[in-house]
Amino acid sequence: MSRLAVFTSGNGSNFQAIAERIASNRKHTLVCMICDRKNAFSFTRAERLGIKSYYIPYAGRTREEAEKDISDVLESEKIDMVSLAGFMRIFTCGFVSRYSGRIVNIHPALLPKYPGAHGIAESFASKDRELGITIHYVDCGVDTGAVILQKSFIRDFSEPIEEIEKKIHKLEYSFYPEAVEKLLDAF
Repeated sequence: MSRLAVFTSGNGSNFQAIAERIASNRKHTLVCMICDRKNAFSFTRAERLGIKSYYIPYAGRTREEAEKDISDVLESEKIDMVSLAGFMRIFTCGFVSRYSGRIVNIHPALLPKYPGAHGIAESFASKDRELGITIHYVDCGVDTGAVILQKSFIRDFSEPIEEIEKKIHKLEYSFYPEAVEKLLDAF
């Protein structure tokens, strides 16, 4: 039985999808959620799901200071793997190296296209017919880690961005929890 931490910065919908998958199969434990925004809705989700949560602020601190607090939590909770679910921070190479092969991320675009914080908007603005998601390992770059899984759909260019967002989120909620669980199986 492996131990998972999920990091988020906002709404926490991917966090909830992962939590529900892990709880339903009972093969692993989602030990805690870590969030860097004090008023994020993900804290409400964690409370409703009965999952311990930690607030680790970045404001007014160096990344290294915040990452030291994160590392302390990961060590004290004996975490095997970290799943980033809308965590809008870039880690230092020192942090990534310490947890190499143990941090995964979901990105709302087909990498290597459209890395960074605006994957959906940039995908939508493109002339690409195929849009989708990428699940990947985290490395020292921005959305440059080895790809674990990609899923996509073909658009017809008549959909508004809201419809594209719904399709992308549907892929995320379906495939990310499954991929996380399979990765946990390896620990």
